[in-house]
Amino acid sequence: MSQIDAVEAYLRQLQDRLCMALSLADGEADFVEDNWQRADGGGGRSRVLKEGDLFEQAGVGFSDVSGTSLPPSATAHRPELAGAPWRAVGVSLVLHPRNPHVPTSHANVRFFQAQPPGGEPIWWFGGGFDLTPFYPVHEDVLHWHRVARDLCAPFGSDRYAAHKAWCDRYFFLKHRNEARGVGGLFFDDLGGDIDECFAYQRAVGDGFLDAYLPIVARRRDTPYGEREREFQLYRRGRYVEFNLVWDRGTLFGLQSGGRTESILMSLPPRVRFEYGYQPEPGSPEAALQDYLAPRDWLAETPAAP
Repeated sequence: MSQIDAVEAYLRQLQDRLCMALSLADGEADFVEDNWQRADGGGGRSRVLKEGDLFEQAGVGFSDVSGTSLPPSATAHRPELAGAPWRAVGVSLVLHPRNPHVPTSHANVRFFQAQPPGGEPIWWFGGGFDLTPFYPVHEDVLHWHRVARDLCAPFGSDRYAAHKAWCDRYFFLKHRNEARGVGGLFFDDLGGDIDECFAYQRAVGDGFLDAYLPIVARRRDTPYGEREREFQLYRRGRYVEFNLVWDRGTLFGLQSGGRTESILMSLPPRVRFEYGYQPEPGSPEAALQDYLAPRDWLAETPAAP
């Protein structure tokens, strides 16, 4: 089995495990699978859970796509790949809980390989996970980053700090001058020893549920009303802004002829925009802003914002 086929097999199995665990956590709704084919090569299977007890919408997608020419979003990043046949496999999930006290979350793990004319194959791994709370609890943020730090530990003392900082830079709304959430891990163009890189990808993919589900268990029964729901819908607008303005994965998918429904299943099912919204000073809604500036959450003596 080739390396990319081994990655593909792992990712298919990862999608199965994620969907099973998330469906059990929801307790009411199941994922519906939608298989699709891409005209230029490859395809995928999109799984979406709607109107559950826990999740208003949850999407977990697997894709294995290929082509003979990369889109501009990719060649701008790696111009040496212009005209090279390529193949990309990945799993991506976005979870939009119903309760505003349960954070939205995103995770992605992927592998890319290209064959430049007359050259050696070029490959890399990418991925990560990040958390977007609307009513953040410091205990949850610390748990999230401790799991991220611990899964990084076998891969070097600087891995967590480097990929945490990369996440802070990537998931940042430059036009708002604020982070999308409280970060996590992000990496791209990860090369070197392919077995070690693949092991790290598996650690990230397998670690997501350990990071997320304990937070769900603590917050899913927190009471909320119309005020909290309206704030959740307003803040979801920031998620839409990032995905449509800044996210490279969205742009790559659309420019490479990917399936639009599957690419945009990351967007929340309900959202609202409000001109000039300002939370009441000292309110729980105003407290969120203090969490949207990247920091070292795991400092030896952390102080809650």
